[in-house]
Amino acid sequence: MSDENIRKSSGINREWPVLIGKSWIYLFLLGEIVVFSYYGTGFFSAKNFQNVMVNSITIMLLAAGEIFVIISGGIDLSVGFVMGFASVMSAKMMVTFYTLGWNQNLAILMGILIALLIGFLPGLLNGFLVTKMRVPPFIATFGMYGIAYGFSEIISYNVPITKLPPGVGAFGNGYLLYYLPGKLLNWFSQPVGLARAEIRELVPVIPNIFVISLLIIFIFGFILSRTRFGQHTYAIGGNIDAARRAGINVDRHLMKVYMVSSLFASLGGIMYVLRFVNGRADAGSARMLDSVVAVVIGGASLYGGTGSMVGSIIGTFIIAILETGMVNLGIPTFNKYIYVGTILIVAVLIDQLFPELVRRGD
Repeated sequence: MSDENIRKSSGINREWPVLIGKSWIYLFLLGEIVVFSYYGTGFFSAKNFQNVMVNSITIMLLAAGEIFVIISGGIDLSVGFVMGFASVMSAKMMVTFYTLGWNQNLAILMGILIALLIGFLPGLLNGFLVTKMRVPPFIATFGMYGIAYGFSEIISYNVPITKLPPGVGAFGNGYLLYYLPGKLLNWFSQPVGLARAEIRELVPVIPNIFVISLLIIFIFGFILSRTRFGQHTYAIGGNIDAARRAGINVDRHLMKVYMVSSLFASLGGIMYVLRFVNGRADAGSARMLDSVVAVVIGGASLYGGTGSMVGSIIGTFIIAILETGMVNLGIPTFNKYIYVGTILIVAVLIDQLFPELVRRGD
């Protein structure tokens, strides 16, 4: 064999590990699907896919905000309780306006808008502490974790906020369309006047809150990958000193990044209210770890500078499918934390040991 053929052969041999390293999350996702479909029952049913979508909503929203912070070289540990704070504020406002006699649709809309506006505050404070006061992101956001939880408990008097307008659950647990095999297709609302047997056969397709969440995430995914704001985020995470020399206002940009994270946490709280028809201070407490894991296994480096929204979505589905598959197999769900923690450690080890394989520069 000639030297040229040897070089070509060795080049091909080196390309395979790189390709596998870059695609390992897709292989992991495929492995999950194979295992749960083989050992479980009805994994490919429409109902099961609906469960995966619903289970992914909160993680996906928190991860969509977290990816901006992690790419910039920071981390936001407050998202879980900022989500709880937003759910409490949103539910409280809806109940207050509805009790005052407002139209329920207007009461719901105002509750959502007020929660979103107030939801910017934790991110603004996090960004101020990190950029102006030079507090490490871990400490600043962990402190906000406690502050948001405390205010949520005070506002809700340590109990879930209930008695929301009836339309909250109708929309939050509604679907994009309803299909009755061989008879009808209805958009946005369940058909009325159906017999009991027809209701059992009715197939809901794609939850409303999943569609809305995915649309918002795609918009911010475009911002991250295709706009100057996204370019500056990657530049700051890659080399903050070089970003300053390039003329980027790093402090102002980082404050915006933490506000984006807080915005998505607030959206997560609002989606929680729409789905469960209550507001709880601890609504997102169990999802902070999941959001970070989704971002990291999606290809982002905790050192900053790399990652993508698409990768975070794939990471989210890995966790959501894991949860749904465990329920399908009858495995206690608290075991999920062991698996998720293990996946996080493995992802970080891969990033540490083989950075050239997994840091994709997207």
